[in-house]
Amino acid sequence: MVIAGHGSVRVEPKTALPTDAEILAQLDRIRFSAEFDAPDRARKFLAYVVEEAVAGRADRIKAYSIATEVFGRDASFDAQTDPAVRIEAGRIRRALERYYLVAGRDDSIVIKIPKGAYVPTFERHAKAETEASPRPSAFAGPIASIEPSWQPWIWVGIAAIAFALGGLAANALLQPGATTGSGSNTARVRPNIPTLVVLPFEDLSATPQSAMITRGLADEVVDKIARFKEIVVVTRETPDHPRQENDGPAYALEGRVRLDGERLRLGIRLMKRSDASVVWANNYDESLETHKIIDLQEKAAAAVATAVAQPYGVVFQANATQFTQFVPDDWKAYACTLAYYGYRSDLNPQTHASVQKCLEQATREFPNYATAWALLSMTYIDELRFRYRLDRSSPVSLERAIEAAVRAVELDPQDVRALQAQMLTLYFRGEFDAALAVGARAFAINPNDTELAGEYGFRLALSGQWPVGCANLSQTVTRNPGPVGYFEAALAVCSYIKGDYAGAERWARLADLRANPIYRVILLAILGKLGKTDQAHEERTWLETNVPGFLENIRQEVALRIRRPEDQQHFIEGLREAGVSVPSN
Repeated sequence: MVIAGHGSVRVEPKTALPTDAEILAQLDRIRFSAEFDAPDRARKFLAYVVEEAVAGRADRIKAYSIATEVFGRDASFDAQTDPAVRIEAGRIRRALERYYLVAGRDDSIVIKIPKGAYVPTFERHAKAETEASPRPSAFAGPIASIEPSWQPWIWVGIAAIAFALGGLAANALLQPGATTGSGSNTARVRPNIPTLVVLPFEDLSATPQSAMITRGLADEVVDKIARFKEIVVVTRETPDHPRQENDGPAYALEGRVRLDGERLRLGIRLMKRSDASVVWANNYDESLETHKIIDLQEKAAAAVATAVAQPYGVVFQANATQFTQFVPDDWKAYACTLAYYGYRSDLNPQTHASVQKCLEQATREFPNYATAWALLSMTYIDELRFRYRLDRSSPVSLERAIEAAVRAVELDPQDVRALQAQMLTLYFRGEFDAALAVGARAFAINPNDTELAGEYGFRLALSGQWPVGCANLSQTVTRNPGPVGYFEAALAVCSYIKGDYAGAERWARLADLRANPIYRVILLAILGKLGKTDQAHEERTWLETNVPGFLENIRQEVALRIRRPEDQQHFIEGLREAGVSVPSN
């Protein structure tokens, strides 16, 4: 049975129908996802039909209106003789199917365009996960018991910790010349990390202009990928980076450039070097008319680097798949860094403790591994900002975080993850201006690192620079292919400060970090402003039960995060309206 709501067509599920806000949020999640494999015109098509349906104008969704309002066709368009809309609709249906098989398997809202029609349907995904039945912990039992619908980064986090905790400490003792002192030299200066060989790009047009553009594109891609420290990028085989069949993940990036009039197409393929299988491929199209060549090269290269090398990017996901069942001994330290990003997916305190232990062992075995020190620093910061490990005092957590961040920056001043850790330690020490200066330096080094861009944006916003900071966060949610719950929670704060409490709740519900105390506090303030007293009572009860005493010091907690007194007071107002007793200054 279908129900017409506000002119849209919705499939009636056993539970409540999706709200308009939830549908629009799901639309954004789909069309900005890398797994929604559709060209720009198809994305605009999907946005148009969903927005029209939600606005109550489903009866206007016809091939003619789509052709004229989305494709820019003139009034002479005839759907009987021109199949453009029908073809594009088929492409969208296939792209939606793929999205829900890959990135959207756990999404709560399903958007479909039924065959033979252009009016979308909306329904809630039938899944066992409910408020009463929370997602099982990744460490509650054997790997085989975990639900198969989980994303690859969750799987690799489980596998990495399971293998690494059992082997890193032993390896540190068995490796010749290895020591456990953080300031000592070791025979193994750094752990294995993936190698990416960028092969010379192929010029398919063979003109002087295309040759120049091809060389420039290849150089730009190498430069931008090299700024990510989670991989090693080389441009040819060297004695230090020979091709080996069994040395863990190694990849080759191929590029093909074609000029067609004023259009440039860059075709990219990422291949696994052991068997030449294609891991990922994509095309980037640009107009030579609207861009200077150097800007065009930089834009295309930035898109490639972000897709391939960022955390949760193509190389990360390929490694997640490879390490699901087995992590070789000499890759366990690197697997610990992957496990950290798995923890970031839900910010669960139990996962946090295991990842932290894994990274502590990694830094003992490899005391010169800057990225591991940076991630370890951020696990200590999380004890403070998320109120994990209540048996450990906040000053101790901050002191350990500072020491680890300083070590990371000393080892590699150009590692943006190290600078990100330093930014956070300065921020939570109350040195806001110094923190933002470090964040700005890191962002200048690698603006294509969405993890850094989002965290820096959140620090800017919480410091009072809400428009620019929240814009950075929005871009992060758009460009980051991994779990973005933390950044969605940050956007909930952005909406709250603007006074858009309904939008704030929409972002908070999308984030769904139910095991995280600060997420609960954000949602509690939002519910207070919306007057949802029953739901606010549930959140307050959870906090009082799971983080005893936390709400008693909530003013200090708010001041630790939000810089301006007027913004602090605005947030506290919501908590008071939610029933929290907050004393005056």
